[in-house]
Amino acid sequence: MRLLDLRLTGFRNYEDACCAFDPGVNLFVGENAQGKTNLLEAICYLSRGAAFRTRKEAELIHFGSEFAALEAHVFSYDREQSLKTVLFAGRRPRQLFLSGVKKPSREALDGVLNTVLFCPEDLMILKKGAADRRKLLDDALCQLRPRYARALEEYRRCAAQKAAVLRDWHDSPRLLDLLPDYDERMAQTGAIVIHTRARYLEQLAARAAVHHAAFTADREQLACVYQTVSTVTDPTAQTAELYDRLREHQESHRQAELAAGQCLSGPHKDDFELSINGRSVKTYGSQGQTRTAAISLKLAERDLFEQDTGEQPVLLLDDVLSELDAGRQDFVINCIRSGQVLITCCETDRLTTAGRTFRVEAGRVAEVEN
Repeated sequence: MRLLDLRLTGFRNYEDACCAFDPGVNLFVGENAQGKTNLLEAICYLSRGAAFRTRKEAELIHFGSEFAALEAHVFSYDREQSLKTVLFAGRRPRQLFLSGVKKPSREALDGVLNTVLFCPEDLMILKKGAADRRKLLDDALCQLRPRYARALEEYRRCAAQKAAVLRDWHDSPRLLDLLPDYDERMAQTGAIVIHTRARYLEQLAARAAVHHAAFTADREQLACVYQTVSTVTDPTAQTAELYDRLREHQESHRQAELAAGQCLSGPHKDDFELSINGRSVKTYGSQGQTRTAAISLKLAERDLFEQDTGEQPVLLLDDVLSELDAGRQDFVINCIRSGQVLITCCETDRLTTAGRTFRVEAGRVAEVEN
């Protein structure tokens, strides 16, 4: 999969700009607030139908413009296709086009341009609470495994209904009659969720460890462990075994749930922990180590996506070089040789030997001779 070019009209700080991309590394350098991240946001929007920095589409339209147009040519699945999105000020709905044909919904464009994004906010995935780490797994798996997406949706629905019963049963004791059905279905779908997450994480960790070792010249070993309910000793076990263990955990926590008025049992509280040379990244990792680990996970995510679909997503790395030492910076801009990579950085003197370098200034993009 390869992004051939991009044209922006009235998008963010771009009145009118176009850029043709190298099939390898594309490095965008410039001072802050010049529009580097806006380029990646436009590509993400074409890929996913949503921006990664705002939910308000009006914020994507250049100040004073009535519309924004995003256009790209993509080579994927052995053919060239074009994508176009037009956003309008006010309440007029957006327009979507695939190879010049207007499409009624975003789903018609799925899979034409796939991307894996790293942005500075991703660092907090490894440092903060478990919810963001679960989201990292769920977002990837919902794209790759339709059965998983259905199981996760039903699990969440049952968990929300069970939580409502546990919250309100004191006022209406008859609600407790509903709990056995919720527990049964949560154990069934929860077993699928745990098994799929743990198997995916096992593969993700193996690939991330390879990338991290290359990043650090084999000085650091990255490892990952999936954490779930205490009765599950092997989260990669078959779903029938996991179902039994989840039912066991539900029974042992029944009185605690009734007393707390909360749902305490199930994979909605699961987590995973990364370690470097046996030490927790969350607790002991430096900023550079945390950034390297996060990038390694993104590279691994791209590998697994290619393994499943046969197409390698475009890798988008925003402000990736900050807080990396010279060796790790060189690895990012010169040694990621597989697939297409777009990188933004504020180090205006940097060049890449693996592709093209572009300077971004006040909404204008110009190629720099290497």
